[in-house]
Amino acid sequence: MKYLYVVLLSLWLLPAQAMSEMTAKQWLDNMATAVKQRNFVASFVVVKDRAMEPYRWSHGIHEGQELELLSLLNGAGLEMVRVDDRVTYYEPQAQPYSVKTSAISGPIPEVLFGDVEQLAQNYNFVLGNKGRIAGRPAQLLRIEAKDQDKYSYWVWLDTETSLLLKSAYVNNQGEFLEQLQLSHINVSETPAPELLEISRREFPAPLPRDEEPSNQGSWQIGWLPQGFELLKSDRHKLNLNNELADYYLYSDGLVEVSVFVQRPLAGQRPSGSLTSGATTIYIHNAGAFDVSVIGNIPVATAKNIAESVQRPL
Repeated sequence: MKYLYVVLLSLWLLPAQAMSEMTAKQWLDNMATAVKQRNFVASFVVVKDRAMEPYRWSHGIHEGQELELLSLLNGAGLEMVRVDDRVTYYEPQAQPYSVKTSAISGPIPEVLFGDVEQLAQNYNFVLGNKGRIAGRPAQLLRIEAKDQDKYSYWVWLDTETSLLLKSAYVNNQGEFLEQLQLSHINVSETPAPELLEISRREFPAPLPRDEEPSNQGSWQIGWLPQGFELLKSDRHKLNLNNELADYYLYSDGLVEVSVFVQRPLAGQRPSGSLTSGATTIYIHNAGAFDVSVIGNIPVATAKNIAESVQRPL
């Protein structure tokens, strides 16, 4: 009888022991799988300085289709709908449009729903402490930048479901710059009613894919943080002043950085930066042209990128 008790106790403890022995990378992989396979409805807020943006997030599987809905609840509203590998964006005062992609471009980095191994060259995966978030047991995982030119990204996962409960951009001093916090999450056996409604909608045809990016443009970006690669480059008008600008989009897999180069704006203004949460906007007046750098990067990094832009020789 004593032997049987020991065997049963060891079987009961096995899942907990296995969870405790998991690496940070395994936790992140489990989250990517859980987000793709579970039915859930969650509410969360993104906190930037004193501003808060509330969202509702639903996900489910219905008749073999993966359905996802992310809605910004403030202002005129913004709705993002994913059906398998097609995402449709409904923006205020604009025609809805669809793109072919496997993840919604929202406040949560898309790489967290895919293969985080692509970050291993520039970030370390560190297992943190356990805690409690939104009334649920949570495990902290730190995606730590390997150099000073980037922010780190911390995530807290539900230890029972492996779903995201909280995340934050963290600077080199360990300060939280921008946080995403769930206030409610409900995991169910069946998809939420709004997802069933989505499965019956008609959506616009996906836009054609962009052409392959080219480094051969009007400008040379002389310096970028380690790991950043060009995703896209083109020329288009800025909504702010209707001026033509050369545009370059870079990413290291976790964050994206946009670089705009245009003729000088009216009035001579000194170079400088604005920040909101983790987002930096740095504008550099180079005399013959202006450079704007936007991304979730430190001010010093944005400044170095902007000042490295020059015309090809």
